[in-house]
Amino acid sequence: MWRGILAAGGILAAVFLALSCLATQAPVADDGEAPQVRALLAQAWASEAGLGVHRNPLVASALYGQAGKLGSAEGFYRAGRIQLSLGFGPAQLNYAACLFAAASQLGHHEAREALERLNDELPMASLACAEDTGAILQMANFDLDRYVSGLPPPRRKIVALIRQLAPRFGIDPRLALAVATVESNLDPWAVSPKRAMGVMQLIPETAERFNVKRPFDAEQNIRGGLAYLRWLQQYYQGDTVRMVAAYNAGEGAVDRYRGIPPYMETVLYVSRVLGFSGRSLAALPAAAAGASAIVSAK
Repeated sequence: MWRGILAAGGILAAVFLALSCLATQAPVADDGEAPQVRALLAQAWASEAGLGVHRNPLVASALYGQAGKLGSAEGFYRAGRIQLSLGFGPAQLNYAACLFAAASQLGHHEAREALERLNDELPMASLACAEDTGAILQMANFDLDRYVSGLPPPRRKIVALIRQLAPRFGIDPRLALAVATVESNLDPWAVSPKRAMGVMQLIPETAERFNVKRPFDAEQNIRGGLAYLRWLQQYYQGDTVRMVAAYNAGEGAVDRYRGIPPYMETVLYVSRVLGFSGRSLAALPAAAAGASAIVSAK
């Protein structure tokens, strides 16, 4: 019996050793990846490596996992690698294998190799992969203030501008900063596949709606995003959850579902914005379960 346990431990230790050499390398986003994915990878790496924030592997894994759910194979892979480093218990191995499997399905070669190494100890037929709502709650542990204070000077100027302008629109500066950090990682030149532009990721229709003529002018873009947040705040009578969900999914979807729409992208988005801004995440596990049920039924 003990020989089997020692052998299994040796195999798992070898898997971890093979993966741990990458811990000093920052993730590289593909050129075509959306600004939100790039933001998640940067914020996850900061938490993993302790760059500007306290090192927190659980937060890093949660952020990497959210990047994976938005289509990043590297995000799923790095989340799996961190989970494997946290322990070799059955639940830990199952979760790591699920993350590696998701990365592998997106074409990640190292994830496929890691999965093959785990296969002898954890047959793929036994995997039970489900949404980890606990990872969503980790968003409350991301220290936004420390993170933005460690950004390069041009990004810190964006931070100062948001903090200066937000009160003029009646928006909590921490909430506005959280939205901008989640949307673009404070990049005034960010462009998404859906044509969202700038710091606050305004789509052309929203830019026109709030009179933003130069969406890549940081101040004008921020003013447009704050004007939209003010409109949503008034429309939803101060309900921050609906306000944030609508910024991501549109007020039509929020009205239709009378709350957070059952879209996993929106649930994860709301978790980051609320968590980064220091607000309660109590409404999120139920919303995540509902979104997972919709995905499973398809």
